[in-house]
Amino acid sequence: MTELEVTGLACRRGGRPVFGNLSFSLAGGELLALTGRNGSGKTTLLRALALLVPADAGQIRWQGADVAREPEAWRRRIAWLGHLDGLKGDLTVAENLATACRLREGSAGGIDAALAAFDLGPLAGRAVRTLSAGQRRRAALARVAAAQAPLWLLDEPLNALDAPSQAALRAALGQHLAAGGLAIAATHAAIDVPNARSLDMSATGVARSQP
Repeated sequence: MTELEVTGLACRRGGRPVFGNLSFSLAGGELLALTGRNGSGKTTLLRALALLVPADAGQIRWQGADVAREPEAWRRRIAWLGHLDGLKGDLTVAENLATACRLREGSAGGIDAALAAFDLGPLAGRAVRTLSAGQRRRAALARVAAAQAPLWLLDEPLNALDAPSQAALRAALGQHLAAGGLAIAATHAAIDVPNARSLDMSATGVARSQP
């Protein structure tokens, strides 16, 4: 069943059109990988889906309802990972995850599982500012997993991750999708999870998703 439907979406950046007439749909258990050259609009699309930047045209619907009509409810349904990790440096890893869950008005029940998924148990009591770049990225991904949101929006999630951490991300994504969740990820590297398809943002005209 289609959960997310994007129709005729258009966005500008710095007054310049980035993409237009962009349409796709996503069902539970699916991942959409956004591919294409730098500047093709991958990040802009993710930010538009998160309602962080306005769209010039088009609609984003969740289960048939326009998300713009209830933006706060929509934001509680998404977990966002941008280029920045979105963590407070003076808080511990565990405190960052708990704070993120409270801000989403969600349950903190997924924190321990998220810490374990990204091998962060030994670092849970460490202040984020003391972590390496790779450890911070793992903590940011654990924040996404702990949120227990139905839709994950991920901008280059593999950045700064070593091979074991990349495998942990793929495993966490696989579990999220197997439970009926959805994900959209901007990436230059294959994520390799079941039910993944791609959308080439470099394509001219109406972008098309590929199996």
